[in-house]
Parts: sequence; C-alpha cells; structure tokens
Amino acid sequence: MSRYLVTSALPYANGPSHLGHLAGAYLPADIYVRFLRMQSEDVIFICGTDEHGVPITITAEKMGLTPREIVDHYHSVIAEDFRRMGISFDNFSRTETPEHYRFAQDVFLKLLDRGFIVEKPMEQFYCGECERYLPDRYVGGTCPECSEEGARGDQCESCGTWLDALDLVNPVCTICGATPVPRETRHWFLCLDRFQDWLKGWLGEHSDWRPNVLNYCNGWLKEGLRERAITRDLSWGVPVPVEGAEGKVLYVWFEALLGYVSSTKEYFARKGEPERWKDYWKDPETRLIHFIGKDNIVFHAVIEPSILHGLGDFVLPWNIPSNEYLNIAGVKFSTSRGTAIWLKDYLEHLPPDPLRFALAVNAPENRDTDFSWEEFRIRNNELADVFGNFLNRTLKFAGMTFDGRVPEGGEPGEEELALVASAISTRDRIEDLIRGFRLKAACSLIMDLAREGNRYFDRAKPWKTAKEDPEKCALTIRTCLQLADTLRILFTPFMPFSCEKAGRMLGREDTVWTEAGASALEPGHTLGEPEILFSKLKKGFEKVFDKGSGESEEVVKATSEKAPRLPFDRFMEIDQRIGIIREVHDVQGADKLYRMLVDTGDSTRQLVAGMKPYYTEEELIGRKVVVVVNLEPAKIRGVISDGMILASDGPGGVHLLAPSDSAEPGDRVR
Repeated sequence: MSRYLVTSALPYANGPSHLGHLAGAYLPADIYVRFLRMQSEDVIFICGTDEHGVPITITAEKMGLTPREIVDHYHSVIAEDFRRMGISFDNFSRTETPEHYRFAQDVFLKLLDRGFIVEKPMEQFYCGECERYLPDRYVGGTCPECSEEGARGDQCESCGTWLDALDLVNPVCTICGATPVPRETRHWFLCLDRFQDWLKGWLGEHSDWRPNVLNYCNGWLKEGLRERAITRDLSWGVPVPVEGAEGKVLYVWFEALLGYVSSTKEYFARKGEPERWKDYWKDPETRLIHFIGKDNIVFHAVIEPSILHGLGDFVLPWNIPSNEYLNIAGVKFSTSRGTAIWLKDYLEHLPPDPLRFALAVNAPENRDTDFSWEEFRIRNNELADVFGNFLNRTLKFAGMTFDGRVPEGGEPGEEELALVASAISTRDRIEDLIRGFRLKAACSLIMDLAREGNRYFDRAKPWKTAKEDPEKCALTIRTCLQLADTLRILFTPFMPFSCEKAGRMLGREDTVWTEAGASALEPGHTLGEPEILFSKLKKGFEKVFDKGSGESEEVVKATSEKAPRLPFDRFMEIDQRIGIIREVHDVQGADKLYRMLVDTGDSTRQLVAGMKPYYTEEELIGRKVVVVVNLEPAKIRGVISDGMILASDGPGGVHLLAPSDSAEPGDRVR
C-alpha cells in the first residue's frame, strides 16, 4: 500500500474563493482524497493560504489596510468557504507562520550553500513618482507574446506566459500610472539552468501525465531554462536571511511552494509527532500529487521539482493533475478582474453538493469549459430526477409495504443478477477512472448506474407485484435498496453531505468502497425515514445571485477590525459553568444540530448546538464542557435551548473547550 501526500495549489489570500478555484484545484483533489480514504489508504491532504507577494500588498494599499489585516481576513474567509463546501483538508495552514518562515529561510541557505542560488545585479523598473523599485506585479502593460493588454509583470493571464516585467510593451506603474524606467539593483537568483538536463530526463519518466503539463514544460525546456530572481524589494514577506539583504524578501513563487512542507510539519507538530512529516516528504514510497490549474504548471512541474531535487533528500511529484480553465461565457474566472461567482454567495442560497456534482461532470480536465446557471440547473434537476428519485421511491415503498425494513424476497433472477453485476463492474471502472484522475467520466458513470436502477424499478412494477406476487415485490425492493446503498457509497467522494443524509435514510454509516455492489443490507435491517435529497430548481432561480457582493472593501475593513474591548464588569456578568453531557439526541429535520441534556451541577438543562458535523453522539456523551448558563433561552428548530456550549471555531474546524479532569459540574469558569 502506497503513502499519498495530496496538495491543492495554495490560494492567494487577497480575495475570496470562486467557482473557478473550486473546479480547478480543490474539488478534484477532495474527490480523490475522499476516495483514497474509503480505500483505507494512507493519505493526508495539505493546503493553506499563500499570504505574501505583490497581490497582497496591492490589495492592502488600495484598501488602506496593512497586509496582515488583508491576509488575516481572507485566510478566514477562504478556510470557511472550503469547510462549507466540504473540502476535507487534513491541514489548512498559511505561509505567514513562524514555521514557514524558518523552513523557507533554511531552504534558501541550503541552496545558496550548494551553489544553486547566486547573487548578482539586475535591472528592475523604478517608479520616479512612487520613489521605489517596482516588483513585477506593480508593473502592467501589453503582453509581448499575445499582444493582449492588461498583462502583469510576472505573467499574462490571457496566454499564460511567464513574463519578465522588462519585456512588457508600454509598461506602466499599476499604482500611479506613471511610466517606470529600468535601474540597476542586486538580487538573488535560482539557477534553473543547472537543472535543465535533469528536468528533461525526469519529465521523460512521466509520459502518462496530462498532455497540458508535459507540453508546457517541454516548451520551457526547448527555450532553455535560465536564472530567475527569487528576491524582491518589499517589506512584506519572508526576509532574505543573509547580510546585505535588508529590505528584501523571498519572492512568493519561491517560498510559497515550500508551504506544502511547512503545512505538513505544522500538522504533525499539532498531533504531537513533530518528526513524522519526514515520512511523507522524505520516504521514496510516498506519492506526492499536486492538483493545480494550468496557470500553475511551471511552478509545480519545473520550479518546485528543481528546488526539491537541489535539496537532495525530498520526494518529487508523482503526478500533477492540472486542469484547464472554467470560464463564464468564454471569460476566465478571475479574482483581480472581478469576473467570478463567489463560493460565499453561492452557499448563502444553495447547498454544496449540487455544485460539486455540476462541476465534477463538467470538469475542465482536458480543455476549457464554460459554466452557466442554466447548465447548473439542468445538472441539479438531473440529481433530483435520477439519484434522488430512485432513493426516495425505493425508501417510500419499503416504508409503506415492508414496515421500513429490508424485505427478504426470493432468490435473485436474471435481471437482479445482471443489475448486481453491473453495479460491481461500474464500481471497478470508477475506481480505475478516479485513480487515473478522470473524475468527470467517473461521476457520469455513477449517474448512469442510477438511471439503470430507475429502469429496473419501472420494469419490475413493485406497485403491481405487491398484490400479485409479494415475494417478487420483496426481491425488487431489496435489490433496489442494495443498489441505493451502492450509489450512496460511489457518490460519497463527489457529494459527501447528500450521501451522509442518504446513509441515515438507509440506516447505514459505513462508506467502505468495496461494499459498493455487495449485499450489505441484510433482510430485517431497519431503514430510516425517507426525505427529499435534492430540490429541483426553476428557470430564473439565478436572479438571487444578481446582488452577490463577494467581498467589498467595506466588508473587509469591517471584519479586519479587532473586536471592541469590554469593561471587566461586563465580562463578569457572563456566568460560565462546567457541565457534563448526559444525553444526545437528533433534532428532527436538522442536519447539523444535536439536542443535548447537560448536567451543570444544580440542574440539567437542554441545549441545542450544531455539533453533528464534528462529533458523534458517542464522542459527546460523558464529555465535560463549558456552558454559558445565564443567556435568554432561544428556540432553535422548535426546540428550546437554555444556554450555550463554548467551542473554538477556526480553519481547523470546531472544537469544544475541554475543562480539566478535576473540574466538576457547576464549577464557575472565570
């Protein structure tokens, strides 16, 4: 069994996440990781926000904020969007951490010592109006390759070419609009040319990678790699750790790539195993997989492998599944240009799984694809009409005819055996497709199997055989229930929230991949209550997004401000007590809520809390918690909640505060 280290490209903390981000790097990685977990593979999923570089400082200057205020705000926004969308990172870190600073500086010094980094003079644009050297993203102009206006000094978004700011036609300072002039300064350079021959041989060993990755890299190698500056004149970033480098930082495309390692180190340090990160970064058996968009190919397939090879004892990428662009009516999703549908806006109105499904079946795996609300509506309604309908009609029939239990029925006939064989064959084909990063085809195959289930239900006519041939009817419903459970398992990596709900309806919690197609539901097994899994959308539903705000400057400024200080007397008015959770119950119709009975010493009070995504009932019963006991009671989903349980809420999830073992119910928390 291999060990997997899966990453998604570090998102820039200079704006919220949009659908293009999700489709390109985060949803495909999450589907792949969830599948591996269902196979009991050794896998960790690592990411974090990229918090340095010029886009951050530009955004900060435009808003009149500090770079730290910007990254603190957007790190939280991005982490929350991903959490609500079900992107299941094991660790979502950030590059503005002491661990990352230490590691990036250590790598710089090691490569410098080995001769892979050199210091030398270079020309750089200087703006006389701003009186400073301009990092490349402070320079705009016309792309020398495709002649598109609006190219940045490091890359043209239109054609994807990695640029040198000095090559831009009609360059301008993006801050004041003046024409900058070249001046000499000194910087440190990564000697990419020294890796040319090695890279050519290494890439030649990966002929099974996607053509867009190999073609892009081969184009670079054909032109010939050259030294690239990896430092910039900025005050925001990882300081260059050598004498004479005051006022200079490591450039973001160099140090951000090291964020995958520092995030892994942070993850295992938090688990109390500070050396285990080496198992994933230094063991040759590890399969390192980077999920990225095509604009990140050069960084992950040329620069990062060169850095890791230069260090000498790190694993190299095993695969780099790079997606093309997801567009809106032919225009690329872009945070900087404002052509985006923000995840935050979407999640305010609709659940995550229909979007996950729609983006999976329209994934830009081999070419750019277009997103439209009408296409999304069709896909959403397809879920309702096919998968949702099959599950609902089967469970309702089982409830009405077989008292909500899996019936016995007779021996399977030709049709039933064929359906089971098809389910097992589909499972195996889907496994091959997911392992080969062909998620689009895999998702479509599962939907085809759901259609097959509906056709079987219609042909079997259980509403008729219920009266004429009860044993045949029982066999039909048992077969359909087994197939419904198979579909639940197969769809889990793609639509985890809906499949968890389907599991409750089927009375099933396990999501073991090999159980798809098997007879996991024994006769007599008790089923849950059927619910509507997907709601259909009418034409014009997208009008609710017309006023989508994304992240205005006012929102950012408001949320970046610190909470106001409270007088001590006000704080002491809050009565916090130690409690023990005695009972835990579901709240009818609520996916995230528990109703809990909590012993607070002088009484047992009923509390309602959204802990279901984070804790099982077994994990909560008997647990000591901190409770605010002097709040006004509130009615939540028709249930009175008399108090509030305290928990932390951050990128790592929601965690209940843990009193010491010696604390007793009723003890006051001060």
